[in-house]
Amino acid sequence: MIMVVLLSLVLASFTPSEPNEGIGITFKHMTMEEARELAQSTGKLVFIDCYTDWCGPCKRMAAGAFKDPEVAALYNKNFINVKIEMEKNPDGVGLARKYKVNAYPTLVFINGQGDLIGKRVGMQSKDALIIFANNVLEKQVNFVR
Repeated sequence: MIMVVLLSLVLASFTPSEPNEGIGITFKHMTMEEARELAQSTGKLVFIDCYTDWCGPCKRMAAGAFKDPEVAALYNKNFINVKIEMEKNPDGVGLARKYKVNAYPTLVFINGQGDLIGKRVGMQSKDALIIFANNVLEKQVNFVR
């Protein structure tokens, strides 16, 4: 009996505190200025998930398509991913004005200078996120040539 209890305690210590921890798009906790600076130094684009706490479709994307392994692999490899709560984050108001964000979710790609590279409004499926990212990457490659 004591062995079972000890084994349970050992196994529990290896279980992540949240079931989805480490799964999905890795969103960095940084300001937009920091994200742009990182984009300039790495040559990557910034992907911004513009959301609000009260947005149902935003929550469904966060729990669904953003957790998909194929989406995560593509976005984590190629972009600096940032989530901005548009009503509470100090960067939210300026972003909304600059990129004309007036509905949620809005997904935005920018370069290190802050130039808009791509934008989608509304909930996106796994396939739509993959197509969007690939189109942005292709546009960026064509733009650099």
